[in-house]
Amino acid sequence: MSQHGDAAYEAFFQGYNCSQCIALAFAQEMGLTREQALKISSGFGGGVGRMREVCGAFSGMVLVLGAIYGNTDPAGKSALYAEVQALAEQYRSRNGGGSIVCRELLGLKQAEGSPVASPRTGEYYRKRPCPQLIRLAGDLMEEYINAHPIPAPPEPQEQSR
Repeated sequence: MSQHGDAAYEAFFQGYNCSQCIALAFAQEMGLTREQALKISSGFGGGVGRMREVCGAFSGMVLVLGAIYGNTDPAGKSALYAEVQALAEQYRSRNGGGSIVCRELLGLKQAEGSPVASPRTGEYYRKRPCPQLIRLAGDLMEEYINAHPIPAPPEPQEQSR
């Protein structure tokens, strides 16, 4: 377990969605405030807007990856896509469900069809695999960053007057 995985795990019990938990744990590394991290990740929860598609914790990993290592040159997208796919394979192989799809990880045949978030009750927390998946996503992202040091930001250039 990692510091970031633990922070992401704890955020879930404060009511944040899976993606927000990951973004919040890595806000500093992304150069974002807590509020910015929470806002930009807020729509990815529940498998993107509670549609139960791509797992919010994995979406949070992709958000962090892009914010730290992403590109501004269209020619660089294939390299980033390769990293996303490698992280997806690690997440699948280590999450016990072999998937990055929210409804599959929750054991649902289909999405519930409602955009209304479930109330966060003791029963909700007991039946969800989300806290463990969030911790795993945080651990994997921390491992990735440790293996790929964060590039230094470019030096600001003097503006001519």
